[in-house]
Amino acid sequence: MPSEDSSPRNASQVLADVRKLIAGGGLDADGKLPNERDLSVQLNVGRRGLRRALDALEAEGLIWRRQGKGTFIGQPPDPKGKLAAEISAEANPLSVMEARLCLEPELAALCAQRAGPEDLVRMHHLVDRIDQTSDAESAELWDGSLHRLIARVAGNPILMTAFALLDAVRTSQTWQDQRDRARSPELRRLYTQQHRSIVSAIARHDTDGARATMREHLSLLSLNLRAVYPGDRP
Repeated sequence: MPSEDSSPRNASQVLADVRKLIAGGGLDADGKLPNERDLSVQLNVGRRGLRRALDALEAEGLIWRRQGKGTFIGQPPDPKGKLAAEISAEANPLSVMEARLCLEPELAALCAQRAGPEDLVRMHHLVDRIDQTSDAESAELWDGSLHRLIARVAGNPILMTAFALLDAVRTSQTWQDQRDRARSPELRRLYTQQHRSIVSAIARHDTDGARATMREHLSLLSLNLRAVYPGDRP
């Protein structure tokens, strides 16, 4: 087992290896990473070097930690999202998309007003992860992380509570199974292009552009879901 104090590889190499592990998929459905002991053995790196790599990823917003629970990819869930358990049984993909179209374009516009340099770096990283991940389940995790980061940077606690409710429904297994049916490699590439356009508008502090590109993105997803579920209505 690697020693606590040394590793034959430098910190940048360790960080690159952890990024590859995250991007490569094969993680649990909740995005949980192996514990530090198992991960250090898997990557052949000392615990100290591993912690530095994890600290860097956490600073970028690519992972989050919960004491006693472990380390997870993406952004931490908002505890207010537990309210979604009461309505998730009644919510179909089209009702979720209808609500997202009402909420997320405005969150993107607010985000464009308030995003700082570090926020933008994190958003670009997340879009890259979506683009580079071939596993659909992992891509969905990165996708959700990007939308959660935009909502958080928007900085409105009331809108964030509403978003958390939607996000908890969106991240349920039922929703993900349904969304997979409306996904193809071509559409995934198009969604990634739209994500880049959204982040570019936010980076320009273009509130109207951020609002419009987010609406365009969600409208396309809604249209594709309607093609899969022509009989469903909110």
